[in-house]
Amino acid sequence: MSTYRVAQVPAAGAPFEIVEREVSSPGRGHVRIAVEACGICHSDAAFVNAGVPGVRFPDVPGHEAAGRIEELGAGTQDKGWEVGDRVAVGWFGGNCGYCRQCRDGDFIVCDHLQVPGWTYDGGFADKMIVPETALARIPDGLAATDAGPMACAGVTTFNGLRRSSARSGDLVAVLGLGGLGHLGVKYAVAMGFETVAIARGGDKADFAKQLGAHHYIDSTGGVPVVDALQALGGADVVLATAGNSDAISATVDGLAPRGELVVIGATPEPMAISPLQLIMQGRVIRGHPSGTAQDVQDTMDFSALHGIRPMIETVPLDRVQEAYDKMLAGRARFRMVLTTG
Repeated sequence: MSTYRVAQVPAAGAPFEIVEREVSSPGRGHVRIAVEACGICHSDAAFVNAGVPGVRFPDVPGHEAAGRIEELGAGTQDKGWEVGDRVAVGWFGGNCGYCRQCRDGDFIVCDHLQVPGWTYDGGFADKMIVPETALARIPDGLAATDAGPMACAGVTTFNGLRRSSARSGDLVAVLGLGGLGHLGVKYAVAMGFETVAIARGGDKADFAKQLGAHHYIDSTGGVPVVDALQALGGADVVLATAGNSDAISATVDGLAPRGELVVIGATPEPMAISPLQLIMQGRVIRGHPSGTAQDVQDTMDFSALHGIRPMIETVPLDRVQEAYDKMLAGRARFRMVLTTG
């Protein structure tokens, strides 16, 4: 029997270990993927540390996987997939198909959403088995190491912007210039928005301009973020990628009337926002949860068309602990990606 490697966590909070497992065939409605690359997301820490219910150990994280279909399970042959197809799998790892949200076609908020690394083994491995409904086709010209992060960080920022109220020419601010934010700026510019990057420190101004931002606001520069935004006319949309509730809250009064705050930076801390801040100017706050497999495919197609790529650091699978620790310490620039080759 042939085997493959997985990087697993044997218990909550334990270090990663590389182990060999026997290769198994995919069941009905599933495919086996030969993983070529998998990004490391900060959300993986929730699974590693059992910070969400239902995590079973040993756990194999990874929801930014890219590779090639290696074997088709029963019932997938007539779905347009073939062995050898290049595919990516992100946070959306499948849906139930029968809850109210699924029956309404809103699959990403499925009551029984499947997430690789949470509900089944993820992409920190040489191979993984996934539902065929989770597959997004990788376009030509997009490397697996770039496609992986697009399946979570990419689709979250891309979808957050395209489903916002912003229209071409509107003033759109991106809070944070990390793993999500650097992509958010690139997408905002490519979508035709007047783009503002907001981050800590004047030293990031040149980097923001390199990403294409039209304006840069240093949140530690003395001028309050709200005043800087209002001096530009007020933001029609703020895409909050930084997982910092105080920083997110500090942008609300910088919104224009009817402006929208789209929150994608995850944090458990409450935001300090009063009803009056919203009511008097008709402002809206909305959370945005990643995207479906089709959204991931749209993200990759758009990225290929506009030459948008994530900024990544690649590390071999057997050095997973090093890469994970670097992500946790905030030293990744800007996405750690595991490779199996």
